[in-house]
Amino acid sequence: MDDTGLLSGAAQAAVVDTEELDDDALLAELGIELEAPPITELKHVRSTAEKKAADEVASRDRCEDFETFKPLFEQVQKELDSGLRDTRPFEMKAEIEKGRFFIVGGQKAYVAEKGETTITDQGRTDARLRVIFDNGTESNMLMRSLQRALNKDEAGRRITEPTAGPLFSDQTIDGDEASGTIYVLRSKSDHPLVAENRDLVHKIGVTNMSVDKRIAGAHLQPTFLMANVEIVATYELYNINRTKLENLIHRIFEPARLEIEIMDRFGRPVVPREWFLAPLFAIKEAVERIKDGTISRYVYDPKKAKLTRSGQ
Repeated sequence: MDDTGLLSGAAQAAVVDTEELDDDALLAELGIELEAPPITELKHVRSTAEKKAADEVASRDRCEDFETFKPLFEQVQKELDSGLRDTRPFEMKAEIEKGRFFIVGGQKAYVAEKGETTITDQGRTDARLRVIFDNGTESNMLMRSLQRALNKDEAGRRITEPTAGPLFSDQTIDGDEASGTIYVLRSKSDHPLVAENRDLVHKIGVTNMSVDKRIAGAHLQPTFLMANVEIVATYELYNINRTKLENLIHRIFEPARLEIEIMDRFGRPVVPREWFLAPLFAIKEAVERIKDGTISRYVYDPKKAKLTRSGQ
C-alpha cells in the first residue's frame, strides 16, 4: 500500500486540493499553525502611491477622436514587425515624452499630450499626460503614475524610435563600410499610365551593386516595366540594413503605390511593386527625414502629393 492509502479521507482530500490553495491556506488545511506576523508587517498591501497609479491606468474613457490615432498604432505595429522598431524594458521617467509609445497592461500606449512640468510636495517633477491606448480608450494620468505602472508591470516595455543613427553620407568615416545605394528611377515606358504621368512615376529601390549594373537590361525585366529607365537620384548608404530600409521607404509611399500590370517577355502578367506616383521632391524629403530620425512623425498624403505630419 502506498503512503496515500495510509491517510484519512480528510487528509486525502487535502492532498488532492493542494494545487488550488496558496501557501498559508495549504498549511492551515494540513493542520500546521503559523505564527501571526507582527502588526507592523503588512502582506499583500499596496502603497497608496501604487494603488493611485494602478487606478489611473485602469480609469479610462472612450477616445472620441481615436480615428486620428489609429493609423499611428498600425504604423508602429508594421515597424515592429519589420524590425524598424523594437521593445525594451522601461528604465526611467525621462523616457516618457510626447510622441513616445509604451506597452503597459498588454496594450500599446501613446503619449499624445504632455502638460506643463510641475514639482510635487516631495520635490519631484511631474506632468499631466493624455495617453491613448490601442483599444480606443484614453486616460488623463500623471507622468509618475504611468512610470509606476510600467515599473510594476513585468511585461511593461517602451517601444523604441525607428532611428538608426546617420544612414547616408557623402563621405565615409573611418570604420564605415559601404552598404549599398538607394536609387530613384524614371521609366521610359510607352504604357499610357506611365506616359501620362512621366514626372510622377518613380521606382524606388535599394541595391548593393552599382545602379548602372542593376538597371542593365531593364527593357527585359517586368520589375522595370519592360522598358529602359533614367536614373534621377541616388543616395549612398553606410552600415545599414538594406532590406529594412527599403521596407521603410515602401511603407511610407504605400498610399501612392502604382497599380499597373505588365506582360513579361513570355506573355505572363506581372504586377511590379516598387513604382510609386510621387514627385521627386517628396522622395528627397523622405530620405532627409530618415536621415535625421523624424520620419516616424510623417506619412505620405497622395492627395496633397507631399509628406504630412501623422494625425493631421
